[in-house]
Amino acid sequence: MGDAADPTCAIGLKGKPKKELTVSPLSSSSSSNKSTPTPAESAQKAPPPTPARESPPGSPGPAAMALSDLSRESLLPSFLYSASPFTAASRLASPSSYQAAPAPPAFGAGAARGGKPFSINSPNEKIEMYSPAFYAACTAGGIASCGLTHMAVTPLDLVKCNMQINPEKYKSISSGFGVLLKEQGARGFFRGWVPTLLGYSAQGACKFGFYEFFKKTYSDMAGPENAIKYKTLIYLAGSASAELIADVALCPMEAVKVRVQTQPGFARGLSDGLPKFIKAEGAAGLYKGIVPLWGRQIPYTMMKFASFETIVELIYKHAVPVPKSECSKPFQLGISFAGGYIAGVFCAIVSHPADNLVSFLNNAKGATMGDAVKQIGVLGLFTRGLPLRIVMIGTLTGAQWGIYDAFKVMVGLPTTGGVAPVPAAEEVKAIA
Repeated sequence: MGDAADPTCAIGLKGKPKKELTVSPLSSSSSSNKSTPTPAESAQKAPPPTPARESPPGSPGPAAMALSDLSRESLLPSFLYSASPFTAASRLASPSSYQAAPAPPAFGAGAARGGKPFSINSPNEKIEMYSPAFYAACTAGGIASCGLTHMAVTPLDLVKCNMQINPEKYKSISSGFGVLLKEQGARGFFRGWVPTLLGYSAQGACKFGFYEFFKKTYSDMAGPENAIKYKTLIYLAGSASAELIADVALCPMEAVKVRVQTQPGFARGLSDGLPKFIKAEGAAGLYKGIVPLWGRQIPYTMMKFASFETIVELIYKHAVPVPKSECSKPFQLGISFAGGYIAGVFCAIVSHPADNLVSFLNNAKGATMGDAVKQIGVLGLFTRGLPLRIVMIGTLTGAQWGIYDAFKVMVGLPTTGGVAPVPAAEEVKAIA
């Protein structure tokens, strides 16, 4: 009989004990310690040679398949979420060790018609909360959420700034787009996108990263009971502290952006606009608008974080029939976008007067805040360009929270909101 008919030679046939398929590289060395059999005994006891199982041409080997599975599971470098540098190596050595058990369908997963519920997979090894890797992930998420969203709404920002500076020419949103298209063409809608991307990426890194840091710090200072009792004050204090730092990173790029967008012919973008600005105003001129920028951004950010955390908590408490932990990740991200959009409307109203001041001061050489109030008027500070800014900031803030939380989910962190701040795990107590 041939080898294929022998059950001891076929790999994977039913009824074959699993241990007989295990090939140990140490078997030859261990057998050398025993007595050497005679040639006749060897011929009788030796099983027929097992044919080597060849892979089809072009197919990956086991190590490559394990690496492919690992790369599909982790979309980010392992240092962002891995507690040990040896984790990846251990997973490659034992691919089955990182295969998670299937989870039950979550609320909002949409498992209709017997299909698998849509889910966003995250690495099995979670980032430890409030660890350096946690703050690094929040910082990276802030860069993605703020830089990309502000760059995407550059056309709206361009029309808004010109409506604030020259309301006689840019009388409405529709006419503003028409004037820009006629004078500068379609490319003019994205003038100033480079300083926008760089400035708001730096701002987002500081805003989200330091917010998480200050929220934890102030919660620890308050103690576990007061951290829950005065959570809104902690949100306000943490966001204000973070924005104070973030605006220092934003201010130079914001000054160049406004000048490029509101003075046609001044510069094409950052590369030539920054040297011209410094030559005309000096390096200190880049921070001429820092005080009104704080006046715009700090109230905006305080409203953005405190209202978002409160709105999301109320949604999960009164509008969602199951606890947040039982909701699917896509459903939670939808809540993040909705809560962010509502918070953005409040943000736009609170910060709009200071936004008008920033646009005026960065556009007019040597102007003061008194000049801005005299020319624009008190009512104009609150109303000029407000409808467009509500649409822009509402969409912007909703998208920022959606992207930020999506990034956190991707690296294995929970979404923001819905849970009261707790200083330490061992201090969790039920507050009556």
